Amino acid sequence: MHFYSTKHQSPNVDLQTAVMRGLPPDNGLYMPEKIRPFTPDFFERIKNMSFPEMSFELAHTLLEGTIEKADLQRIVEEAVNFDAPVVELGDNYYCLELFHGPSAAFKDFGARFMAKLMGHFVQNSQQKLYILVATSGDTGGAVAQGFLGTPGIEVIILYPSQKISDLQEKQLTTLGQNITALEIQGTFDDCQKLVKTAFLDEEVRSQLNISSANSINLARLIPQAFYYIYAYSQLMDKGKEVVMCVPSGNFGNLTAGLIAKQMGLPVHHFVAANNANDVFTNYHQTGSFQPRPSVKTYSNAMDVGNPSNFQRIMDLYDNDVMAVKQDMAAYSFSDETTLAAIKEVYAKYNYVVCPHTAVGYLGIQQYFEKHGSDALGVFLGTAHPAKFLDIVNPALNIEVDIPKNLQKLIAREKVAHLMTTEYGAFKDFLLQLV
Repeated sequence: MHFYSTKHQSPNVDLQTAVMRGLPPDNGLYMPEKIRPFTPDFFERIKNMSFPEMSFELAHTLLEGTIEKADLQRIVEEAVNFDAPVVELGDNYYCLELFHGPSAAFKDFGARFMAKLMGHFVQNSQQKLYILVATSGDTGGAVAQGFLGTPGIEVIILYPSQKISDLQEKQLTTLGQNITALEIQGTFDDCQKLVKTAFLDEEVRSQLNISSANSINLARLIPQAFYYIYAYSQLMDKGKEVVMCVPSGNFGNLTAGLIAKQMGLPVHHFVAANNANDVFTNYHQTGSFQPRPSVKTYSNAMDVGNPSNFQRIMDLYDNDVMAVKQDMAAYSFSDETTLAAIKEVYAKYNYVVCPHTAVGYLGIQQYFEKHGSDALGVFLGTAHPAKFLDIVNPALNIEVDIPKNLQKLIAREKVAHLMTTEYGAFKDFLLQLV
């Protein structure tokens, strides 16, 4: 198995090169040469499998021949060591809770798998690896926790100043050790552009061994497919079609679900739920993809105006918007509607959701309104509501309990380097690391 660039202007590479390089030289994104289907009996066998066991089967099927089986099994077992339960709310609504990991966000799955995989690849290397990652909120915290203390790896996280929650910022800026935070005076798209430009800068690449931990990196994407299989395994005995709604920003999460579907996951339909940053919803409606600067919303981790993984979705569907529509719907929602959804879910089901999860709930609701509600509607609970106390507490007039792993960060002092969006300053920062 080799991996190609979605722009098809770079040579195909092996898994280690794809993961450690992060981004192909032609500025495309790596994809597996072949998406292998599950064996016909896979969905019968998963009834008796644990979450790590079915995750290993998926990883082994997709990555067969790229890494020793025993090494892959160890990596999966070390990465997937917390649960992702499907919680029934009522009225055919289900929440797939993905916030039980160390950073209380779904990105823990991808970040931990990537950290273990990269750690495996660099264990005998004499050259330090620098991970560059842009975050709109939750990615940075998950990557920081996933790579914290990993020998031979330094992590540099870029985040948009004053555009993430206080707890999200604490997760990036208080850990120390091998984690460095850069507070960028701009948007997430500015952060992402700085990272991408560095990857295409030959002077930087010649002096620093750099890779990415954003969902542009294949190693972040693959493990996000694990929990789609696990969610289906928890619902398959109910005998109904399953629709899954994914709150979407950079679209790595949804892309992972689409890959699982191409491997045979019998999800009837996917729903991409956007906030006001609705470039994908507009594409779905018009067939024209028009990136634009992102705007700030309550669901800040989705504030992306030019989603990188759009390239991968186009690659999966041969740039055919009609083929995209066959597998997924797309809707967008305002902050006002998101706030109303947080209140509605609490009033109806006594269940507290973060703003991103609320957008997912709205996506399922919209789908049911258009297509009926006979299916089981699963919306992804992407982050613990405690990460957004400034929004959730006043909306519900309650005090959301803060998990212990987040509580201990509150009193810690923030340490971050303030930086403009000018690439020269970022490049100088990187080169002084040599």
